[in-house]
Amino acid sequence: MSGARLLEGAAIADAIGRRTKERAARFQARHGRPPGLTVVLVGDDPASHVYVRRKEEAAAEHGIAGRTLRLPATASHDDVLGVVRQLDADEGVDGILVQLPLPQQVRSDEVLAALDPEKDVDGFHPINVGRLQLGLPAFRPCTPAGIMEALKSCDVPLSGRHAVVVGRSHIVGKPMAALLLAADATVTICHSRTPDLDARCREADVLVVAVGRAGLVGAAAVKPGAVVVDVGMNRLASPHDDARAQELLGQGTTRHARYLEKGSALVGDVDFRAVRPVAGLLTPVPGGVGPLTIAMLLANTLDAAERRASSWSASG
Repeated sequence: MSGARLLEGAAIADAIGRRTKERAARFQARHGRPPGLTVVLVGDDPASHVYVRRKEEAAAEHGIAGRTLRLPATASHDDVLGVVRQLDADEGVDGILVQLPLPQQVRSDEVLAALDPEKDVDGFHPINVGRLQLGLPAFRPCTPAGIMEALKSCDVPLSGRHAVVVGRSHIVGKPMAALLLAADATVTICHSRTPDLDARCREADVLVVAVGRAGLVGAAAVKPGAVVVDVGMNRLASPHDDARAQELLGQGTTRHARYLEKGSALVGDVDFRAVRPVAGLLTPVPGGVGPLTIAMLLANTLDAAERRASSWSASG
């Protein structure tokens, strides 16, 4: 299939990871311990367990002491708050990540607000959110931060360009818009209530799609030559999604054959087969944004460890 050049995140994530591993080794040599990252995982969400396992493996590979505290799905709001407060007080923990989503009985906003902002390596604490919006130093949410690193690595110009972000979540859409704005792009945010979404998307020099709807953005929504970043991660499962899988994966393709064999496939929010002939640069799913998210989490953990070590030195 000809068309857009692919922006595959693995090579960029590897470069970020090499720098992180070097920084972790220097930190351990200087302070006698590795940087510490603790993930709080509540419940049995299958996707969350997969993500957390990947984070554990990546932390170990890059010289970071990673551990996961697993709480049952029945854990109360106070149980989760208590764990977060213990981690806030633990001097061996440099970064804390509360894996979302949390069970219904746990109020996510209160849990995130209870984090020590200096250990909030996901960038979701209200103080870090506010600092990001004000253009002040802060932990940047990992997925948007990874996308910015990828655009920089590919020499994508942003100053003066029109960027359209589809999605307004606190995790991706809003911080993505803030980072693009800080890079002097002109930013439009679209969402489920935006009229004539395709027309708004066609205005974009850089289009970032993060809504969680398989194949939402097709060729009619993309300006020729645009940079298209697909943040979506949607699982199609047989037999319910067979018709959609045939449409998005292409009957007779290798990916469709794998879908038929496995009974499932991951696809993005962008119709890859339709958009690739139109776009100039395009992230695949899987293999595009995903590796960058974990790479930036580890980089944020090193930032947190080094900042805390600097404050110890200053206070000493």
